[in-house]
Amino acid sequence: MNIVALDGYAANPGDLSWDELKTLGQCTIYERTAPEQVTSRAQEADIVLTNKVVIGADHMAQLPQLKYIGVMATGYNIVDIDAARQRGIVVTNIPAYSTDSVAQMVFAHILNIAQRVQHYTDEVRAGRWTQSPDFCFWDTPLIELHGKRLGIVGLGHTGYATARIALGFGMEVCAYTSKSAFQLPPEIKKVGLDELFSTADIVSLNCPLTPETQGLVNAARLATMKSTAILINTGRGPLVVEQDLADALNAGTLFAAGVDVLTDEPPRADNPLLTARNCFITPHIAWASTAARQRLMQIALDNIRAFQAGKPVNNVAR
Repeated sequence: MNIVALDGYAANPGDLSWDELKTLGQCTIYERTAPEQVTSRAQEADIVLTNKVVIGADHMAQLPQLKYIGVMATGYNIVDIDAARQRGIVVTNIPAYSTDSVAQMVFAHILNIAQRVQHYTDEVRAGRWTQSPDFCFWDTPLIELHGKRLGIVGLGHTGYATARIALGFGMEVCAYTSKSAFQLPPEIKKVGLDELFSTADIVSLNCPLTPETQGLVNAARLATMKSTAILINTGRGPLVVEQDLADALNAGTLFAAGVDVLTDEPPRADNPLLTARNCFITPHIAWASTAARQRLMQIALDNIRAFQAGKPVNNVAR
């Protein structure tokens, strides 16, 4: 089979190997592919792999040989699933490969905001401690997590992993989830969305992006939060109305935010969160630990093998 990876650099910038993939067929690996290059590069492909390159109905109509699209991520909104289903094209994703890494990033942001380690490291290097008249100094609030309430929006794999870490810190955990209260362990309280936002000290967004969740965090929702609260978004950028969040941070009606995702990636230079007060941004790297990417690559290979054996798994176009 002819296999084409359209944006291989995203999952494998060179520290992993494509050798195992090359045993499954004739392979062409492109580091990046522009939208106008998709059709020509995939013209002879039986199997196309993509991380963020969009494959729509128009592309599929021009790719008669295409039988399989492997999305190298959990979210698969970059593929027109209805068009694939109509054409009998199998579309697979990579579920749950980055659960622990994303939950770790949630707490990296929480701990950064609570302890401001980089800030104090920079201040020490600038000589402030050596010039201090006291044995220590601090100029930001230092927040103890024990006893604080963490509200998790979306209790899937990552939400559960985040909850387990929070419980280890002695935090109280509540969640907005489609699961019934009987499905939750007793240490996680099921609550409504309004109660979660109004009572949580920290809110973590771990839900998928859907028409219902787009713009979930807006001016009205932010106005219900404590002025001392922290918002963490490692889900999807459009869950948050970015201007509304920036306004709340700048006005001091929300204490801080830690985000790993933005609506446009890379962001526009005028994105209001880039200059917002107490807004800490990482460049969509929660998923990208070496261990998580190794799992991603292995699951992608397993998906292709299952497809070649006539028994597709993780098929989201059934």
